Order: sequence, then C-alpha cells, then structure tokens
Amino acid sequence: MRDPRTILITGASSGIGEALAEAYAGPAVTLVLTGRDRGRLDEVAARCTARGATVRAAVIDVTDREGMRQWLSGVDAESPIDLCIANAGISGGTGGGDGKRGRGESEEQARRIFSVNLDGVLNTIHPLIGPMAERGRGQLGLVSSLAGFRGYPGAPAYCASKAAVRSYGESLRLDLRPKGIEVSVICPGFVRSRITARNRFPMPLLMDADRAARIIRRGLERDRARIGFPFPTYFMSWLIGALPAALADVLLAKTPAKD
Repeated sequence: MRDPRTILITGASSGIGEALAEAYAGPAVTLVLTGRDRGRLDEVAARCTARGATVRAAVIDVTDREGMRQWLSGVDAESPIDLCIANAGISGGTGGGDGKRGRGESEEQARRIFSVNLDGVLNTIHPLIGPMAERGRGQLGLVSSLAGFRGYPGAPAYCASKAAVRSYGESLRLDLRPKGIEVSVICPGFVRSRITARNRFPMPLLMDADRAARIIRRGLERDRARIGFPFPTYFMSWLIGALPAALADVLLAKTPAKD
C-alpha cells in the first residue's frame, strides 16, 4: 500500500514506533498512535501535527484485549485504518547487569514479555481484520525481530515471543491475501532505542531509528513478506537458525546475556 491515509502505530512513544510516526506524518495523513508514556507520546504527536498530520494519540495497554477492541473499533468506524503497524514490545533477559547467564528467567518476566509482544500484537490486529476484509483492502505490519530466528541464550521469552510473531504473520499473509489484506513481518536487528540502550554487549551494525523507519516504510510500500535488516545481521540470524541445533549451541555458548 503506497499511499495509506490512516495509519495505526503502537509503541509510538519511542524507538522505531516514534520514528515511523514521524516518517509517515504529513498533510492528509491521520496517525493513530499509542504508547505507554503520556509525556513522550504527546511530544511525538506534537511533532507529527507540526508536519501537517492529524493525530489521535491514546495511552492504552496493548495487553488489554477488550479495551483495545473497543478503542480500535471506534477509531476505525470514524476513520478506516489503511495500515496497522503492531510495533509495541518489551525486552528482558537473564543478565543482571554484568552480561552473565545462569540466573534464569522468572515466570513473571516471561509471562509479561509474552503478554506484550505476542498478545499485544493479536489485540492490535484482530479488531481490524474484519473491517479491512469487508473493505477489501488494508495492510498489517507485525514487528518481530532477528532474534526470532533462533532461541538465543540469555533472552528466552523475548526470542520465543518474536519467533511466534514472525511465524504467525507469515502464515497470516497467505490466509488474508485473498481478502485484499497485505501482511508483512518486520524483523529489525539492533536499532537505537530505550530497549537497546540497556544492552551491555556489542551490537553489530547498530542503526538509528529513523533509518530503520525508512527501510520499514519502503518494505511495506513494496508489500515485502519479510522486512529484515540490516542484511549482514539478517543473513547471520537466518544462518544460525538453519544450522543443526548442536552446532548452533556451540557457536552461541559464550554470547552475553541480555539484561
């Protein structure tokens, strides 16, 4: 979809979501933005408004299934959503600030990560699939991660939740195509954000969020099934995921843990 007029972006108060909001902001565009931090979200909304966009911003928890359904149904009824980017996500690992593993991941952390990263995506897209199908057009962008190609030590719930989003989106693409709905899975590598700022280990090919937003927008405009970047990190992630598990274990044995 090259010319979406109403665009929903979750997790728009920082990082990739913030950069995407500003990338799409312009005259004749309505941005529907959600985020967890009212102050940062209002700042993003103000910058987008200054670029000529009409902005509807709301602080809403993507894990609130009924709340998301009611809010999105109301928004879509007033201004049909052309493009939905389910971007909201959180991170966490087994490191305690020193990059060492062995502490394990608490059940509370694992469930919280799955709730936001997976349930949050489902709660975002499903209220819109029906209306989009009725209109015979629409586009969904599901934000996964290059970490979703293999379970990396030190971030079990994060990797697994992103793997689920990737697989679900790739399957959904084939199911929804006959209904006129385009689906793309977005798999970023390391992008400067509040999430990666916590990492205390080298991050290969770390890129700025505005560059990531340009890549994502270009991929969505071309209806790419998978938007993975940067390519060298994408290729290595794919390769490690394709290796026999025993060999991948050896290669990943000494990688640092995510905090």
